[in-house]
Amino acid sequence: MKLIPLIMITLIAPVLSFAQHTQHSAQGKNGVVGAVEENAAKAGIDILKRGGNAVDAAVAVAFALAVTYPQAGNIGGGGFMLICRANGKNESIDYRERAPAGATADMFLNADSSVNRETSNYGHLAAGVPGTARGLETAWQRHGKLPWKKLIEPAIRLAETGFVLKPFHVNQFLLFENDLKKFPSAGKTFFKPGGLPYKAGERWIQKDLARTLRLIADEGADAFYTGSIADSIVADMERHNGIITKDDLASYRAGVRSPVRGNYRGYDILGIPPPSSGGLTLIEMLNIFGNLSPAQDGFRNPDDIHILIETMRLAYFDRARYIGDMDFVDVPVDTFLSNDYARRLFLQIDPKRARKSLSLVGNLETFRENIETTHFSVIDREGNAVANTYTLEDNFGSKAVIQGAGFLINNEMHDFNIQPYFPNYKGWAENNPNLIQSCKRMLSSMAPTIVLKDGKPFLITGSPGGRTIINTVFQIIIGVIDYQLTLRESIDRARFNHNWIPDTLLVEKDRWSNSTLEALKSKGHIIEAVKFLGDAHSIGIDPATGIYYGEADKRRMGWAEAF
Repeated sequence: MKLIPLIMITLIAPVLSFAQHTQHSAQGKNGVVGAVEENAAKAGIDILKRGGNAVDAAVAVAFALAVTYPQAGNIGGGGFMLICRANGKNESIDYRERAPAGATADMFLNADSSVNRETSNYGHLAAGVPGTARGLETAWQRHGKLPWKKLIEPAIRLAETGFVLKPFHVNQFLLFENDLKKFPSAGKTFFKPGGLPYKAGERWIQKDLARTLRLIADEGADAFYTGSIADSIVADMERHNGIITKDDLASYRAGVRSPVRGNYRGYDILGIPPPSSGGLTLIEMLNIFGNLSPAQDGFRNPDDIHILIETMRLAYFDRARYIGDMDFVDVPVDTFLSNDYARRLFLQIDPKRARKSLSLVGNLETFRENIETTHFSVIDREGNAVANTYTLEDNFGSKAVIQGAGFLINNEMHDFNIQPYFPNYKGWAENNPNLIQSCKRMLSSMAPTIVLKDGKPFLITGSPGGRTIINTVFQIIIGVIDYQLTLRESIDRARFNHNWIPDTLLVEKDRWSNSTLEALKSKGHIIEAVKFLGDAHSIGIDPATGIYYGEADKRRMGWAEAF
């Protein structure tokens, strides 16, 4: 990996209007945090300076983001934490949301079997049982050093005394004003008395959220799952036709699982197992692309880009037909990890022509995943590393704030395939691994990833972006390993995305040359431009010097902090 010293880099394209509030790069040997928001990144670094390890810092960052990045940072949602210990013991914490016990396959259908877009997107019925508080506590119990209370203190302070709003925050509140004001508690939280908007530079105080966080600090996650916070959640569910019960909350447990592991050109790849599709799909793509000798001009070469797109198409097809919650679905893990299987897929790729996605087999309604999630990366002085991705699903989740508790509840239930009667694969109508079932965890694309070289962390990465997440991580890894880009260059490169269905290639707007786009069109690719793809706050480690390089993505806010 080629790495670069601490510098400020201007945007390649005018994607953001708040670049003055970002710090994109940082370096150090004692610890680095890369996250979407400045206060949260600094909270993590403060914990490292006080003697905490990477897991302690990750817990602090996650709780702080629940205050300072409320559209995705959360205690009312869920996610995945990948932990790589300096002693070589690695594990993943699955704190993905879970369907309530009362959930049914057709719970979001109208009388004519069409999907009710209101109840599946907004409000309490759309919420899965939150996992964040239990998952963070589980990670701390297994690996933390500092007292639990100390890890939540920064978040409590940020909620209680407030923090200064940036243009990004204010713009987001206004963008979702109509949806948030559907729910009185959300309107009260995100707007001033009388419904007036906040302005950039004003201090935002969240007293209800501060009280909730203090309860979690004093009583542990039990306050959320069996204590007074649970009572508030259930009472709000009963007021608004939600189905999460006290038993749903009390029975929630975070999963402790072994990471999935692959090897790519001499580097070990650690990823998250199902119900996340991130680890298996990423490793399958790397295994497929590993059959190619990449061109020297890399991402500028339309022939290589075409192979990458076809690799994405094939892997996402496998993702859709095979991966779900392994407590409910038999996932062929060994197939996804197999180099022989990847070689057979590689040989199916026509180097001159794009394949039509539905030619693979039949038809399927794939579920929609929103692009709003958030990822952060952490490493400490001992070399312990954490990659964490978590979410409320859509921006601001279900848009409903739990009354009196000050936090948003997720709308994760629509991450299931919510239309059970839609024709599935021809000949395999029964094979729909992501249908809603009682107490099942919904499929996720989150892909916190750690790349090892000689057994030690080399790259810590991940991204938001719904079904685009895995492809963002894929491009960062091959940019560094195959195309010899610096981590900064690999993050900054224009991205593209193909998810099998729909059969459309997404490219970042105004970031690609006309000649490249025309070459891809000539091979049969259908192209659509989008504002941006992903938001990958990553850390690179120089094996020769041991220096850590934090590289925040420029596509949203982004802050890299080191000491």
